[in-house]
Amino acid sequence: MNTLVATAIGIAACTVGFAALAQMGPGPGGMDHGMSAGGMAAAMGQPGMSVQRHRYAMHNGIPEPYADAHNPLAASPANFEAGKTIFEQSCASCHGKDGRGDGPAAGGLEPRPSDLAALARRPIATDAYLEWTLSEGGVPIGSAMPPFKEALDQERIWQVVLYLRTL
Repeated sequence: MNTLVATAIGIAACTVGFAALAQMGPGPGGMDHGMSAGGMAAAMGQPGMSVQRHRYAMHNGIPEPYADAHNPLAASPANFEAGKTIFEQSCASCHGKDGRGDGPAAGGLEPRPSDLAALARRPIATDAYLEWTLSEGGVPIGSAMPPFKEALDQERIWQVVLYLRTL
């Protein structure tokens, strides 16, 4: 009986794996053709993760002048509070008040806004990655996120980065 159960589990795992590969592989809608972050993330069980940005950074690196960036601000209550205020005003409509990618403006966006609360704890979420993301927005990956480098000065961008780490 245990062998039969193990075999059934193995077959189910292979079936799911092949289905995921078919969805992600070359061809229309596959990874090589910009499969949506929402579709890939749902397949991975992580709704809203920015798979496209992650993939871009893994293949191309983080562009200059962001590649070696480090947050110069102290992790002070004042900077966290300033970052939270900016986030609530500029980011929460898409990313949600808790940064889960579920804000009121998120519906219909493709790719879906990232789950920043999960992203901020991932190894890829370095200061450089987050500054690049906020500064350039979705331009490098074709998402609706606006670039904030013109709207926010460097201090305010870094305050948001500090706040993101608290989500």
